[in-house]
Amino acid sequence: MSHSTRRDFIRDLGIGAAALPFILNLPSLGFANQARRKQRLVVMFSPNGIVPKTFWPDETGAKFTLKESLKPLEPFQSKMLTLHGVCDKIRGDGDGHMRGIGCLLTGIELFPGNIQGGSDTPAGWSSGISIDQQVKNHLQKEDATRTRFGSLEFGVLVPDKADTWTRMVYAGPNKPVAPIDDPYQMFAKLYGKVKDRALLAGVLDDVREDLKKVGGAVSMEDRRLLEEHSTFVREMEQELRTAETKATHKVPELEPKVKKENDNIPRISKMQIDLMVNSFVNDFSRVATLQYTNSVGGAKMRWLGVTEGHHELSHEPDSNAKAQEKLTNINKWFCEQLAYLAKRLADTPEPGGQGSLLDNTLIVWTNELGQGNSHTMDNIPFVLVGNGLDFKMGRSLKLEKVPHNRLLLSLAHGFGDHIKKFGNPDHCAAGPLNLG
Repeated sequence: MSHSTRRDFIRDLGIGAAALPFILNLPSLGFANQARRKQRLVVMFSPNGIVPKTFWPDETGAKFTLKESLKPLEPFQSKMLTLHGVCDKIRGDGDGHMRGIGCLLTGIELFPGNIQGGSDTPAGWSSGISIDQQVKNHLQKEDATRTRFGSLEFGVLVPDKADTWTRMVYAGPNKPVAPIDDPYQMFAKLYGKVKDRALLAGVLDDVREDLKKVGGAVSMEDRRLLEEHSTFVREMEQELRTAETKATHKVPELEPKVKKENDNIPRISKMQIDLMVNSFVNDFSRVATLQYTNSVGGAKMRWLGVTEGHHELSHEPDSNAKAQEKLTNINKWFCEQLAYLAKRLADTPEPGGQGSLLDNTLIVWTNELGQGNSHTMDNIPFVLVGNGLDFKMGRSLKLEKVPHNRLLLSLAHGFGDHIKKFGNPDHCAAGPLNLG
């Protein structure tokens, strides 16, 4: 079944706006953006550096052993790529953490400003667009790749305050984009008409009749997909209610100071990942970011037996074996979140065929620092998972201190955006990294 435009289809069947999130990605409707393979990008951020000796594989090439911090990715080793030797060479104003997160996806210096950090000069926001937004803008230019939101910015325990340490996504120079770290708020953004939790249980009531109309106009496979979408929403509603009743600290209202409970980080993480995967199934966007806390994030991961703040712990010397073990476990936990996301994507068929969501998605896990106690921006951790950009995966690479701008260029080129430079042009002369 084919329709020239979404508007015509909606008009002809009399579909209400509330039903749109459930129907716009059904392959048999034949809308323009279903005609070609979908490619997706996810950037996942965790802060405060890593422990190099328990993170990077010793070997290079296709045969490599995952160290403790990366062991959760063993089921996806054939679909992952570790990039040792990618360095953030952006300097200028701001302390290491500020430049680390502010320049991570933009590849360009921070503006001068009045945000003081550490012993370095104060700074402001980044002076360029971030690569995720560059990709978003490229995809949104054409009907064949345009989606409802373009991009979605997820967060987990990101501080309310807006400063250079809390923002990695930029719509342009001096235009930081705040992540949504409240699953209820993200749920409302995706599905609309959800003003408070009391309405969650009835979110499908307004669309039930419209879904019946659509069911008669699409294939049997798409009717099954509609049922799956509806089931997901019901399950998410139940999960959100369960989260409130089982949380260590009661969450009576979804206000920022309540939702950002340290001990709820694992639960919030799972909710956000589930929402992200479902947003891909529904083709709400093909670009997403997932930001855990912030640069200098001080989460106390008590569920791992770690009572110290993450940032505090990251400043301990390498000789402190207990601190190194705790930091390794922290990064292993972040890796477990990545592995959960990868598994959800791998277990979810691509609507309309072409394998799984993971076959068409590239996840990039990164950090603002190579190591916390030295504040180095050499060997920034970049771990890639998934086949979305058709890079040659299943490898451990050791590069010779290449500017991370070249990796950002590679991401743009992977989406067919063959730009010559991204961020500071001084670090782009050698072109994108050859990851094919």
